[in-house]
Amino acid sequence: MALANDNYEKFKDDVFKLTKIDLSAYKEKQMRRRIDSLVDKRGVKTYADYVKLLGSNREAFDEFVNFLTINVSEFYRNPDQWELLVNTYLPELIDRFGKNLKIWSAACSTGDEPYSLVMALSKAIDINKIKIYATDIDKQVIAQAKTGLYSAKSIAGVPDEYKKKFFTKVGQSYQISDQVKSRVEFHQANLLRDKYPTNYHLIVCRNVLIYFTEEAKADVYKKFNDSLMNHGILFIGSTEQVMGYKDIGYTRRSSFFYEKDNQ
Repeated sequence: MALANDNYEKFKDDVFKLTKIDLSAYKEKQMRRRIDSLVDKRGVKTYADYVKLLGSNREAFDEFVNFLTINVSEFYRNPDQWELLVNTYLPELIDRFGKNLKIWSAACSTGDEPYSLVMALSKAIDINKIKIYATDIDKQVIAQAKTGLYSAKSIAGVPDEYKKKFFTKVGQSYQISDQVKSRVEFHQANLLRDKYPTNYHLIVCRNVLIYFTEEAKADVYKKFNDSLMNHGILFIGSTEQVMGYKDIGYTRRSSFFYEKDNQ
């Protein structure tokens, strides 16, 4: 592409100063391809010109952050894994820690994941006592999450009992109930930069770290371990794995569930 010989290293520095997003933590070939297509769409010729545009044009800035952050999300994605969470790990966590579980949905995107957690927990816990802490780097998707309006495709995996109980059809879309929305507290946060919360019993972070470098992944998984209570659970995506999990302090319980085990 036209930008092949442009100064990408300086661009990464400029983007970090402007957005606090560290592009060095992402796989370069994949990320550059995404960025170059966006630069081309805006009709600018160099990374330097694009940085100037980002600094002066709020629409372009918001588009850039939204485009870089991966927001492919749906309720109950990989239902067999959610079934394992609901039938095995949530009851285990309740037995171990009680019903006031501290749960963090990291990189929560448009809210599908934390809202799925609320519905899943409502089987065993009074819904009015459920609290989910949810974070994402992208304030636009957090705004979408707070609105709670979803397509039929997005909620296709939701069990029928929850669809009937917690969703209302609005035109061609589906609105999640205020009862579910009120149980989730959304915050903007950057997994690569910001301080992590502590003393959590369950952390759910799925299908996001696949875009990070191996070094960045290792750092995030270590920080997640520090954020968990001993014998808390980390639930990751179907294309992910925690490399060197024993060295970090995890026991692998099943393919996508890791338990903090500080012996």
